[in-house]
Amino acid sequence: MKRQLQTVVYGAVLLASLASLSACAPLIVGGAVMTSVMVTDRRTTGTQVEDESIEIKVASAVRQDLGDRVHLNVTSFNRQVLLSGEVRTAADKERAEKLASSQENVNAVVNDLVVMPVSSLTQRSKDIVITGRIKAAFVDAKDLQVNAVKVVTERGIVYLMGRVTAREAKRATDIARGMSGVTKVVRVFEEISEQELQRLSRPTR
Repeated sequence: MKRQLQTVVYGAVLLASLASLSACAPLIVGGAVMTSVMVTDRRTTGTQVEDESIEIKVASAVRQDLGDRVHLNVTSFNRQVLLSGEVRTAADKERAEKLASSQENVNAVVNDLVVMPVSSLTQRSKDIVITGRIKAAFVDAKDLQVNAVKVVTERGIVYLMGRVTAREAKRATDIARGMSGVTKVVRVFEEISEQELQRLSRPTR
């Protein structure tokens, strides 16, 4: 059963990400892929909706202001926004961060945009494969919840986001670092205690 779940998650990541590549969109919203698999998210439903709204608003604001001068991934988790990708100038990088910070409900912005030519479709395809393999490995791990960690990959650099314990953060980082093609792992975690994890894991009535 777990092997089937691993295959479903890997396939869903690849299909959804390849669809975004075929659209040739310079801005990509979110690092998560929705599947028919019911998995636990440690954010409240309201926060999940807010994060989706933040991603759309930030991407739209940057698109209107910077146009095709940026290849940008916008990922929001618990109102913390990660900007990854490539921009033409340092001024564009700063402008993208200001636009993200100005959006409603954004608590913090992690700006990891790089001033360089936009990545090739070949590189982005490799990044998609890396993300899919890491998510599949999370499914295979007995001590991680598949939806506890959001994975974003840019030019072989893997970004990990989520509300996790120190133990889970280390485990997820070790899995990502051990994956072929990964050059660096950047942790953008919100750390919680084991007690908080137990509370969040209790079934709601």
